[in-house]
Amino acid sequence: MKLRLAFAAGAAALALAAGTATAQDEPPGPPPFGGTELGEGPWDFHAEHGPIHVEVVARLERPWGIVFLPEGGMLVTERVGRLRHIAADGTLDPDPIAGVPTMYTFGIAGLKGIALHPDFAENRLVYMAYSKIDPEDSNVSTLAVMRGRWAPGADRLTDVEDIFVADTWYGAQPLPERCCGQGPAFGSYGGRILFDPDGHLFVTSGDRNYGEMVQDPSNHYGKIFRMTDEGEPVPGNPWIGLEGHEPRVWSTGHRNPLGLAYNPYTGELWESEFGPRGGDEVNRILRGGNYGWMSVTQGMHYDGTQMEHVRNAPGMIDPVLVFGPPSFNPGNLTFYTGTQLRGWERDMLLGSFTQGLLRYDTDNTGMPIGEPERLLRELGQRWRDVQVAPDGSVYLLTDQVEGAVLRLTAGG
Repeated sequence: MKLRLAFAAGAAALALAAGTATAQDEPPGPPPFGGTELGEGPWDFHAEHGPIHVEVVARLERPWGIVFLPEGGMLVTERVGRLRHIAADGTLDPDPIAGVPTMYTFGIAGLKGIALHPDFAENRLVYMAYSKIDPEDSNVSTLAVMRGRWAPGADRLTDVEDIFVADTWYGAQPLPERCCGQGPAFGSYGGRILFDPDGHLFVTSGDRNYGEMVQDPSNHYGKIFRMTDEGEPVPGNPWIGLEGHEPRVWSTGHRNPLGLAYNPYTGELWESEFGPRGGDEVNRILRGGNYGWMSVTQGMHYDGTQMEHVRNAPGMIDPVLVFGPPSFNPGNLTFYTGTQLRGWERDMLLGSFTQGLLRYDTDNTGMPIGEPERLLRELGQRWRDVQVAPDGSVYLLTDQVEGAVLRLTAGG
């Protein structure tokens, strides 16, 4: 399924003053995504199922992941290496929470996904994925998952430790010879994490722009892992006990999986993934599935080389949704579980760097159907994360230097 840009080329972006727009009407021109300064707001829009209201909660630098605290409020990661607390009344603590590990923050590396332990209310354990730096070579880094304890009002994490360090150490100069004009060594970490209802921790790992490594079943490149809260393999993982296979792996064949969501209505895992030039994907993640990278994609290598396979490759699973070219650049995705936004029940929400927030109707198996409703394009932001809050509102993070946490609610 191709998603077509529907903007008329060459016209100016919409003004960002508070006002009313129609989500189904085409704006007069493409907002310069990633270059538009976000106004003060709030903003009101007419959406398919009724008005929606958007307001700024806090201003942050490159916010990446958000979780909601049982006592109210939230924790937000900033990719530049900071963990921030926003109180239940929306007040941002001006000081970051101390105690996060030293990390590699060059390029798109840094502090990534965040999740709370299922028993967080009792044990206060916070899990975060980050780019870990090699203390012996500042060019070399990998994906790691750490955990620490945070008490309400505390100014730092305690009991901080890594529970998982991927073997994707990469960046030593000179780089190995690779095909196809792949990107720099400081990219494609993955780093989205979540706990499922059974208390299993899922972690996405990118290919580090070294795609030749992904189909090796023994390593951590281009994989999604299922592990315990201690970072150990879970009994029942597809390749556990098989010689030459990493036992934590749940699925393989991924390029840069930056979105991860559990659909509570179907009990299935979903993922959004950056392709190369085009070929961005949304996948339903199946146990033991191989999603084809790097020989299978509906995008194109950066040097213009065509892929060996586009779709229907033997032993590989095709994506549910494919975008581009041009690049769609997916943010995170989620399924709407609230009741506040009527008509959105069970819908898939998918952020994008270039085309706003997409809302898909889903069928009774959780599959997106039809063309999506495109929302918030007028704001011209790169939507990094989207999550449903306990009260049924939707929170969004913008991937900007002058980024923001925004709250979307039903309009009046």
